Amino acid sequence: MRKDHFDRSIGRIITSPLPYLSMPIGSASPVFDPALAQQSINTIRFLAVDAVQKANSGHPGMPMGAAPMAYVTWQQHLAIDPSAPKWPNRDRFVLSAGHGSMLIYSLLHLSGFDLSIDDLKNFRQLGSKTPGHPENFHTAGIETTTGPLGQGFANGIGMAIAESHLSATFNRPGYPVADHFTFAIVSDGDLMEGISHEAASLAGHLQLGKLIYLYDDNKISIDGSTELSFTEDVTGRFEAYGWQVLEVKDGNDIEGIHSAIEAAKAESGKPTIIRVKTVIGYGSPNKGGTAGSHGSPLGDAEIVLTKDALGWPQQPTFLVPEDVREHMGGIASKGYRNRKAWERMMLDYEESFPELAKAWKKWNAGQLPANLVDLLPTFEKGSSLATRAASGKVLAAISKDVPYLVGGSADLTGSNLTNIPGRKDYQATSPEGGYFFFGVREHAMASICNGMELHGGLRTYCGTFLVFSDYMRPSIRLSALMKIGVTYVLTHDSIGLGEDGPTHQPIEHFMALRAIPNCSFFRPADGPETAASWVCALENTSGPSLLALSRQNLPTMNADVPHVTNMVKKGAYVVREANGTPRALIMATGSEVEVAMGAAEILALKGVETRVISMPCWENFEAQDAHYQESVLPSAVSVRVSVEAGITFGWERYIGKTGKSIGIDSFGASGPAPELFKHFGITPENVANAVLDQI
Repeated sequence: MRKDHFDRSIGRIITSPLPYLSMPIGSASPVFDPALAQQSINTIRFLAVDAVQKANSGHPGMPMGAAPMAYVTWQQHLAIDPSAPKWPNRDRFVLSAGHGSMLIYSLLHLSGFDLSIDDLKNFRQLGSKTPGHPENFHTAGIETTTGPLGQGFANGIGMAIAESHLSATFNRPGYPVADHFTFAIVSDGDLMEGISHEAASLAGHLQLGKLIYLYDDNKISIDGSTELSFTEDVTGRFEAYGWQVLEVKDGNDIEGIHSAIEAAKAESGKPTIIRVKTVIGYGSPNKGGTAGSHGSPLGDAEIVLTKDALGWPQQPTFLVPEDVREHMGGIASKGYRNRKAWERMMLDYEESFPELAKAWKKWNAGQLPANLVDLLPTFEKGSSLATRAASGKVLAAISKDVPYLVGGSADLTGSNLTNIPGRKDYQATSPEGGYFFFGVREHAMASICNGMELHGGLRTYCGTFLVFSDYMRPSIRLSALMKIGVTYVLTHDSIGLGEDGPTHQPIEHFMALRAIPNCSFFRPADGPETAASWVCALENTSGPSLLALSRQNLPTMNADVPHVTNMVKKGAYVVREANGTPRALIMATGSEVEVAMGAAEILALKGVETRVISMPCWENFEAQDAHYQESVLPSAVSVRVSVEAGITFGWERYIGKTGKSIGIDSFGASGPAPELFKHFGITPENVANAVLDQI
């Protein structure tokens, strides 16, 4: 690779010697200039303190205590290039304890990202680049949105999984195309959240050796000491999960932190968590080490005392000494050199492995086949197939042409039908595999898929029962907030699953998921609509798509998949037209479209011509212009009935004040599916009567 080489001791391509280290790694002499390091750390601390004070809102304590570990990570170990924030082979850094956002904002500013002092002064203000919690879509250099604790913890695991899969797929001897670390700073609160238990367990099983978490072990939460509620053996817990656990007993020991990170990078067979004993609000005489510094400004008087205690000038605020600016600016220059060396290597890679290089570009661009619709499976009109099975057929049909679509199930592979024939499983021994067994870990599964998607180079999907979307709703919500295209395969979508009963039968879930902004919720009525829903999901890169799929077989209404795809993209369309001007409209989704069709046949015999509308995706329909919406749901027709095996709340937007909604406003019951539909009145006869009652 020309004059540059790949040094695995630091995990990236470099140009020797390392100009940004004061002493070589492994030397007995100190790595850091103590005075300059301390000044840099205090700069980070007081940028946070001053920003929180100016905003009169925020969390100063965490940045004050964690500044040394953040400084060491960014200054010595993180390969990033502020001039190319999305460079594919950059190291990833996640601040899982997102409430300490001024820590990462200070680091981004000092290392040369597009974040000015004025942006720091605008902390927590409307429209600023420095919102209260880090938002990946607001601020360059923020890898993921970390507000709810535990999410960043699991996102980072997804990023490490993505790196290992891409590495196994594309790396060749001498060509480390994908070869980077994922770092995170995690808090006591992160480790308390259940999602961290799920995710850490899976990470240990998968032996993610390039995952390095620094645990801000300050033993303080909002309520006070963690002794109130969090006294477990964290070291023992993570060792049991299969992690390497290291400890730095003094959070200000930057040499010790550096050595621990070096040891973490040397361990290729386990993820590492480094327990760093810190003091929240470090330097504050009265609030340091207490919950008082957690979530509110220190106050003017306490800031004076803190600056005196740490030998920091009282004025000006937002001070960045020139030597610190130059020193921290070295992060950008070394990152630039690393990126350029990687790009030179990629030119050689393209010559040596042209097909792999072409695939790499396609994967990272998320480039779909131009003939995606032509790749879809066919369905015979009049045949009957569960939409979960239709989904499985779609995955099998497109997998070869969309190899970067990877995913799995939360221990329901045989029920969700999310597996792809011939595709190898992803395991520690086979990271090239593209199918994931997430185990019974719905919440972590969704958050890990978010992390994989955020990493780049992959599109992700994950499966469980629709009713268990409750277990992963926070991660689905963050998919939507971050505008990332994860696809959720949610099977067993109604009382149609039968005998498992109300604990497994979703009732309120359609509406609850439709209520999340920027989500596309699909409930297809047959195989072609399912295939079309997958096309919509793959084409949607700015938000998650949720596919609610049936356990029971459903008849194919229209076998023309390209036509149905165009219709599903519009969200709602006519599947049975009236003979002449319709007197009534029946609208339905999923398995209830068949019920609506039966009702229309009954009504036709009574001389009531009825139009049936399938509405697989409300969000797509709402995106159409008024002319199209009127063409499907003509305002002149006031006799309207909706039918869906879930709560009726929400349908009033389409049926109006005088229409009727057939659904279930109670929980389900255990019994054979046909009997349940009769029991709850979701029958053609009942729907037809709802129309006749209005007439």
